[in-house]
Order: sequence, then C-alpha cells, then structure tokens
Amino acid sequence: MTKLAFFISGTGGNALNLVRACREGRVPGEPALCIASSPKAGGIEKLAAEGIPTAVVDRKGFDSDEAFSEACYQEVEAAGAAVICLAGWLKKLWVPPRWEGRILNIHPGLLPKFGGAGMYGMHVHRAVLAAGALESGCTVHLVDNEFDHGRVLLERRVPVLSDDTPEALQARVYAEEMKAFPEALAAFLVALKPAKP
Repeated sequence: MTKLAFFISGTGGNALNLVRACREGRVPGEPALCIASSPKAGGIEKLAAEGIPTAVVDRKGFDSDEAFSEACYQEVEAAGAAVICLAGWLKKLWVPPRWEGRILNIHPGLLPKFGGAGMYGMHVHRAVLAAGALESGCTVHLVDNEFDHGRVLLERRVPVLSDDTPEALQARVYAEEMKAFPEALAAFLVALKPAKP
C-alpha cells in the first residue's frame, strides 16, 4: 500500500476527506504523515485526532523556498511516504527531480484560468464571478515548479448561478472537491503500481 503525506496550511478539510477515503477503501493508500506550514493551521489537531502523525515545518524558519521544501521532503521521506497530496497548502513548494510526478494538488477553479500566485481560496471564487464566467469547478493536477501548472488529472464542474455570492460558489465547488480528490488520487495510485508480468 502506497504511503501518503498530506500537506496543509488551514483547516485540513481536504486532507481529512482523503484519510476517510483511504480508510473506507476508496483510495488504495495509507495515510502516513501530515505536514502543516504553520503551527496555527487548524487541521493539525483534527488530523492528529485521527491518529495521523503530524509535523509543523514553519515557512518562517527558512530563507528560501528550496530550503523550506527540502525540510518538508525530509519529513516525508523519513515517514516512508511515496506520494504527497497538497490539501489546502498555501506555500510555494519547490519540486526537485526526485519528487517530480508524485505530488498532487487540488485547486478550487478550472485551470489554467483562475490559477497562479495569489489565486487561492475565496480569491478564486471572487475572480470567477468578476469575470462573468458561466461555470467553475475544481482541478486536481500534478505539481511542478510553476503555480497551478502541472498536468491535469481530473476536473469537476459546477454552473455559476446568476445570484451567486463568492461564499455560495465556494460551497458548491468544495462539495465537488470532496469527490474529485479521492477519485483522482485513487486512479493515480492504481496507475502507479507496476503492471503484473
């Protein structure tokens, strides 16, 4: 069973959803570690309560994205995890060659639109409404060294309603995130396994 690490910066809702999906057999992975980018992340206690080992790697303690990222990878590798899921992770993560193709992220918009530096959380939903877009959704993608840029694994879409507020749109998109990330991760892990001879 592939061991998984979850990276969080906030409440940990997407990470908890993935933990449940693993335990229910919908995702063929084993939760091994949660890393938070700040000691203030609300998801730390929630994931610890689920029995997931947690570690804080505070971005403030490092002078570069590379040094910060390497500290995160050292924690992941010590836990024996082979795949990383960014679940509400808000820090720039530098991807060295040894981790290319093994880090997944979920973004609360349809990429490549409404992505990039500073486009996270409610900022995305406000931008979608300001642009007059007719639909939004979420995107699960592989992570590379550009924000919200790597290969798309799965999208789920929702209509934008004429009376939408950013909060209402966020709620509909988040409901799809709860389906999309487990589905995409499960397919990714199945494909990761070597084919039987």
